[in-house]
Amino acid sequence: MIAIVDYDIGNINAIANMLLRIGVRCTITSKEDELAKADKIILPGNGSFDACMKNLRESGLIPVLEDRVLKHQVPVLGICVGAQMLGIRSAEGNEDGLGWLDMDIKKFPDIAGLRVPHMGWNQVIVQKTEHQLALRLEADSRFYFVHSYYMAPVDANDILFTANYGLDFAAGVARSNISGVQFHPEKSHRFGKQLLSAFVKGD
Repeated sequence: MIAIVDYDIGNINAIANMLLRIGVRCTITSKEDELAKADKIILPGNGSFDACMKNLRESGLIPVLEDRVLKHQVPVLGICVGAQMLGIRSAEGNEDGLGWLDMDIKKFPDIAGLRVPHMGWNQVIVQKTEHQLALRLEADSRFYFVHSYYMAPVDANDILFTANYGLDFAAGVARSNISGVQFHPEKSHRFGKQLLSAFVKGD
Protein backbone atom coordinates (compact mmCIF):
# COMPACT_ATOMS: atom_id res chain seq x y z
CA MET A 1 0.00 0.00 0.00
CA ILE A 2 1.19 3.49 -0.91
CA ALA A 3 0.27 5.94 1.87
CA ILE A 4 0.20 9.72 1.57
CA VAL A 5 0.43 11.24 5.04
CA ASP A 6 -2.53 13.52 5.77
CA TYR A 7 -1.67 15.92 8.58
CA ASP A 8 -3.96 18.75 7.47
CA ILE A 9 -1.44 20.61 5.35
CA GLY A 10 -1.24 21.32 1.63
CA ASN A 11 -3.05 20.03 -1.45
CA ILE A 12 -2.34 16.32 -1.22
CA ASN A 13 -5.06 15.36 -3.69
CA ALA A 14 -2.81 16.55 -6.53
CA ILE A 15 -0.25 13.89 -5.57
CA ALA A 16 -2.93 11.19 -5.42
CA ASN A 17 -4.27 12.25 -8.82
CA MET A 18 -0.80 12.06 -10.38
CA LEU A 19 -0.38 8.55 -8.97
CA LEU A 20 -3.72 7.53 -10.51
CA ARG A 21 -2.48 8.79 -13.88
CA ILE A 22 0.38 6.32 -13.72
CA GLY A 23 -1.94 3.53 -12.65
CA VAL A 24 -1.15 3.46 -8.94
CA ARG A 25 -3.75 3.46 -6.21
CA CYS A 26 -2.88 5.09 -2.92
CA THR A 27 -4.38 5.89 0.44
CA ILE A 28 -4.52 9.40 1.87
CA THR A 29 -4.48 8.76 5.58
CA SER A 30 -4.10 10.24 9.03
CA LYS A 31 -4.59 6.84 10.70
CA GLU A 32 -1.76 5.13 12.55
CA ASP A 33 -2.96 1.62 11.68
CA GLU A 34 -2.98 2.37 7.96
CA LEU A 35 0.49 3.91 8.06
CA ALA A 36 1.68 0.87 10.01
CA LYS A 37 0.76 -1.29 7.01
CA ALA A 38 2.19 1.00 4.33
CA ASP A 39 4.79 -0.40 1.93
CA LYS A 40 5.84 3.09 0.82
CA ILE A 41 5.12 6.51 2.31
CA ILE A 42 4.86 9.96 0.76
CA LEU A 43 5.27 12.93 3.10
CA PRO A 44 3.91 16.11 1.48
CA GLY A 45 4.46 19.63 2.73
CA ASN A 46 3.23 23.08 1.80
CA GLY A 47 3.60 26.52 3.34
CA SER A 48 5.97 27.22 6.22
CA PHE A 49 8.33 24.75 7.86
CA ASP A 50 7.10 25.51 11.39
CA ALA A 51 3.42 25.12 10.47
CA CYS A 52 4.10 21.76 8.84
CA MET A 53 6.16 20.43 11.76
CA LYS A 54 3.61 21.63 14.33
CA ASN A 55 0.77 19.98 12.44
CA LEU A 56 2.70 16.74 12.07
CA ARG A 57 3.54 16.65 15.79
CA GLU A 58 -0.03 17.44 16.78
CA SER A 59 -1.27 14.66 14.48
CA GLY A 60 0.49 12.12 16.69
CA LEU A 61 1.82 10.31 13.61
CA ILE A 62 5.56 10.80 14.14
CA PRO A 63 6.04 7.64 16.27
CA VAL A 64 4.44 5.36 13.67
CA LEU A 65 6.33 7.10 10.87
CA GLU A 66 9.62 6.65 12.70
CA ASP A 67 8.80 3.00 13.33
CA ARG A 68 8.10 2.37 9.65
CA VAL A 69 10.90 4.49 8.20
CA LEU A 70 13.72 4.11 10.71
CA LYS A 71 13.06 0.66 12.16
CA HIS A 72 11.46 -1.20 9.27
CA GLN A 73 13.22 0.72 6.49
CA VAL A 74 10.03 1.48 4.57
CA PRO A 75 10.82 3.81 1.64
CA VAL A 76 9.67 7.40 2.20
CA LEU A 77 9.56 10.33 -0.22
CA GLY A 78 9.29 13.87 1.12
CA ILE A 79 7.94 16.51 -1.27
CA CYS A 80 8.75 20.24 -1.04
CA VAL A 81 8.50 21.21 2.66
CA GLY A 82 8.00 17.50 3.33
CA ALA A 83 11.55 17.00 2.04
CA GLN A 84 12.88 19.85 4.19
CA MET A 85 11.25 18.28 7.24
CA LEU A 86 13.53 15.28 6.88
CA GLY A 87 16.38 17.48 8.14
CA ILE A 88 17.46 18.93 11.47
CA ARG A 89 16.25 22.53 11.38
CA SER A 90 15.23 25.38 9.09
CA ALA A 91 16.21 29.03 8.94
CA GLU A 92 12.54 29.68 8.27
CA GLY A 93 11.45 28.97 11.84
CA ASN A 94 12.18 27.54 15.26
CA GLU A 95 10.70 24.05 15.09
CA ASP A 96 12.95 21.01 14.99
CA GLY A 97 12.73 18.82 11.91
CA LEU A 98 12.41 15.05 11.97
CA GLY A 99 16.19 14.67 11.98
CA TRP A 100 16.20 11.66 9.66
CA LEU A 101 18.88 13.30 7.51
CA ASP A 102 21.77 15.46 8.67
CA MET A 103 20.89 18.69 6.89
CA ASP A 104 19.83 22.25 7.54
CA ILE A 105 17.44 24.34 5.50
CA LYS A 106 18.82 27.69 4.37
CA LYS A 107 17.30 30.80 2.81
CA PHE A 108 18.27 31.89 -0.66
CA PRO A 109 20.73 34.79 -0.35
CA ASP A 110 20.02 38.32 -1.51
CA ILE A 111 21.44 38.42 -5.03
CA ALA A 112 20.75 41.24 -7.46
CA GLY A 113 18.18 40.11 -10.01
CA LEU A 114 17.30 36.95 -8.09
CA ARG A 115 13.65 36.82 -7.19
CA VAL A 116 12.67 34.87 -4.11
CA PRO A 117 10.75 32.61 -3.97
CA HIS A 118 12.28 30.50 -6.68
CA MET A 119 9.16 29.80 -8.69
CA GLY A 120 8.82 27.98 -11.99
CA TRP A 121 10.51 25.31 -14.07
CA ASN A 122 14.16 24.44 -13.60
CA GLN A 123 16.43 21.72 -14.87
CA VAL A 124 17.86 19.26 -12.36
CA ILE A 125 21.21 17.51 -12.55
CA VAL A 126 21.45 13.93 -11.32
CA GLN A 127 24.23 13.38 -8.79
CA LYS A 128 23.42 9.74 -7.96
CA THR A 129 23.02 8.17 -11.37
CA GLU A 130 22.36 4.67 -9.99
CA HIS A 131 19.65 5.74 -7.56
CA GLN A 132 16.21 4.30 -8.27
CA LEU A 133 14.60 7.75 -8.55
CA ALA A 134 17.08 8.80 -11.22
CA LEU A 135 17.25 5.73 -13.44
CA ARG A 136 14.39 6.63 -15.79
CA LEU A 137 14.77 10.39 -15.84
CA GLU A 138 15.58 12.07 -19.13
CA ALA A 139 18.85 13.97 -19.42
CA ASP A 140 17.07 17.34 -19.61
CA SER A 141 14.51 16.66 -16.89
CA ARG A 142 12.81 19.80 -15.63
CA PHE A 143 10.63 20.15 -12.57
CA TYR A 144 8.35 22.78 -11.07
CA PHE A 145 9.68 24.59 -7.99
CA VAL A 146 8.10 26.98 -5.48
CA HIS A 147 10.38 27.70 -2.50
CA SER A 148 12.34 30.39 -0.67
CA TYR A 149 14.50 27.97 1.33
CA TYR A 150 16.70 25.13 0.13
CA MET A 151 18.12 21.91 1.53
CA ALA A 152 21.80 21.87 2.55
CA PRO A 153 22.94 18.35 3.54
CA VAL A 154 26.09 18.14 5.66
CA ASP A 155 27.24 15.09 3.69
CA ALA A 156 27.45 15.72 -0.06
CA ASN A 157 26.81 12.00 -0.58
CA ASP A 158 23.21 12.65 0.49
CA ILE A 159 22.60 14.90 -2.54
CA LEU A 160 20.52 13.13 -5.20
CA PHE A 161 19.77 16.05 -7.55
CA THR A 162 21.06 19.60 -7.85
CA ALA A 163 19.65 22.68 -9.53
CA ASN A 164 20.89 26.23 -9.89
CA TYR A 165 19.14 29.40 -8.83
CA GLY A 166 21.80 31.96 -8.11
CA LEU A 167 23.75 29.11 -6.54
CA ASP A 168 23.84 25.34 -6.83
CA PHE A 169 21.49 23.75 -4.30
CA ALA A 170 20.20 20.28 -3.45
CA ALA A 171 16.99 19.72 -5.38
CA GLY A 172 16.79 16.15 -4.13
CA VAL A 173 18.30 14.18 -1.27
CA ALA A 174 18.57 10.47 -0.55
CA ARG A 175 20.11 8.12 1.97
CA SER A 176 19.14 4.48 2.26
CA ASN A 177 15.31 4.27 2.22
CA ILE A 178 14.85 8.02 2.83
CA SER A 179 14.49 10.47 -0.04
CA GLY A 180 13.10 13.93 -0.64
CA VAL A 181 12.66 16.34 -3.52
CA GLN A 182 12.38 20.12 -3.28
CA PHE A 183 10.28 20.39 -6.43
CA HIS A 184 6.69 19.31 -7.01
CA PRO A 185 6.58 16.12 -9.10
CA GLU A 186 2.79 16.27 -9.06
CA LYS A 187 3.01 19.55 -11.04
CA SER A 188 5.87 18.49 -13.30
CA HIS A 189 4.03 16.61 -16.06
CA ARG A 190 5.93 13.72 -17.66
CA PHE A 191 9.06 14.28 -15.57
CA GLY A 192 7.04 14.10 -12.40
CA LYS A 193 5.32 10.94 -13.65
CA GLN A 194 8.71 9.35 -14.30
CA LEU A 195 9.98 10.14 -10.82
CA LEU A 196 6.83 9.08 -8.96
CA SER A 197 6.60 5.91 -11.03
CA ALA A 198 10.19 5.08 -10.09
CA PHE A 199 9.37 5.59 -6.41
CA VAL A 200 6.10 3.70 -6.17
CA LYS A 201 6.69 0.98 -8.76
CA GLY A 202 10.43 0.64 -8.50
CA ASP A 203 10.86 1.17 -12.25
